[in-house]
Amino acid sequence: MIVKIKKLSEIAVTPAYGKTGDAGMDLTCTSVELDANGNYVYRTGLAIEIPEGFVGLLFPRSSNANKSLMLTNSVGVVDSGYRGEIMFKYKPNYQFFLTEVDKRHDKIYNVGDRVGQLIIMPYPEVVWSVVDELLESDRGDGGFGSTGV
Repeated sequence: MIVKIKKLSEIAVTPAYGKTGDAGMDLTCTSVELDANGNYVYRTGLAIEIPEGFVGLLFPRSSNANKSLMLTNSVGVVDSGYRGEIMFKYKPNYQFFLTEVDKRHDKIYNVGDRVGQLIIMPYPEVVWSVVDELLESDRGDGGFGSTGV
């Protein structure tokens, strides 16, 4: 699949797969700022044109386990009609900061760091059919730990 990409910054890095077989492409930070709520906003300096029928999903990288940051919306959704800059917003984990105050700046991402990953995938267009009954299943209506695991 060919996806058009526009660099909005001279230091923007084209997304790339880290290894053969990887699903996510790494995205690199071109600037970082704090928003009014104390969240870190990481800009990538990139805008993309995702084809209709596809969606871009933004995830933290596995290295995020070494940071004291949590992606604010868990998974970012980049719709095919969005043409703005790809950004990540991370919320500081203040409990971690309180125990590691002197190491705070080692626990965040900086300009030039890979701050997240992008997966582009197709999605179905859903048409709802309102019914009075649903088919039975082994699970039924059990949720939130109903499998006993």
